Amino acid sequence: MSAQQQVITIDDISADNAPAIYIAGGLGQFFDAVKAEVTGEVPDLTTRKGRERIASLAATVSKSKAAVEKPGRDYLRRLKEMPKVVEAELRDFVTKMDNLRDSTRQPLTDWENAEQARKDKHVDGIDSMKDMALFGATPPASVVARMIADLEAIEINDGWEEFLAEAAQVKDQTLAKLRTLHAERTQYEAEQAELTRLRLEKEARDKKDNEDRIAREAAEEATRKAEAKAQQDREAEAQRVRDEKAAAEKRENDLKLQAADAERKAEQSKREKVEAEQKAERDRLQGIEDQKRAVEQARLDEKARADAAADEILRQAAAREADKAHQAKINRAALEAFIAGGMPEACAKQAVTMIAQRKIPAVSISY
Repeated sequence: MSAQQQVITIDDISADNAPAIYIAGGLGQFFDAVKAEVTGEVPDLTTRKGRERIASLAATVSKSKAAVEKPGRDYLRRLKEMPKVVEAELRDFVTKMDNLRDSTRQPLTDWENAEQARKDKHVDGIDSMKDMALFGATPPASVVARMIADLEAIEINDGWEEFLAEAAQVKDQTLAKLRTLHAERTQYEAEQAELTRLRLEKEARDKKDNEDRIAREAAEEATRKAEAKAQQDREAEAQRVRDEKAAAEKRENDLKLQAADAERKAEQSKREKVEAEQKAERDRLQGIEDQKRAVEQARLDEKARADAAADEILRQAAAREADKAHQAKINRAALEAFIAGGMPEACAKQAVTMIAQRKIPAVSISY
């Protein structure tokens, strides 16, 4: 085959023969033919005709390349479209087959779903009974009792179908757990209530003891203040008497000075002397009278304060006697309790005495 015939053959490439041409190594023959054609002669570059011939040979190569490439590209585009067509066809086929399969199996699927729903209903009921014995935190007895009542209200009959035996067993087991828990919680709550009662009673006793102590301390403080006030009043009264005595002495000295002055002035005026002596006498007598009244009033005030202090002492003595009688009564009750408990009387007396004297650590008698 000549090179010219080969180029023509290239021009004859079509869609029909493309699958046999565009294969591995299938285009080598066309390249060889074109190469043989353009390298079979050596044009003279020194002449215009030779240079034109070289350009013509290069154009022949480009034309041959286009003649092979264009149908190859068209064939390649058809090959690229084929997977899409095949994919669409397969997808449509698979979808139809899946729908046919699902519609064929639908009655069985519906039956299986209904059967599963029926079983799930029984399983959920059994799980619900089990969950009735589960609590996030320890519940009070009242809550457990309510759960027991709710569980007892659940009927175990033929409606449970093949789950009847399991439902009956779970109900019995759960009831047993709840009843055990209810008994435990009931006992615990009763114990806590008793502990609370005892604690409140102790707090009340402690509060009363504290109030009694405060009252005693307040009474003792009041007694101390009263005694201090009485002492202060006595000292103030004594100071007042001393002040009045000093004042009287001063007045008496003043009178003497006045008398002396009157005597010195007697020579100047007899009348003035007489008047001065009379006035001095009146003042003296009045001062003596005032002093007598003041002393008498001080005596009366002191007597009143002394009487009040005596009354207060008698009252306190009576209170102490009453307190002693109260303590004796409580000590007697403690003594009798010791004796009733089997302790000999002498030992009981000694025990009460030592406790009352606070000689026994951590033990005391509340009065």
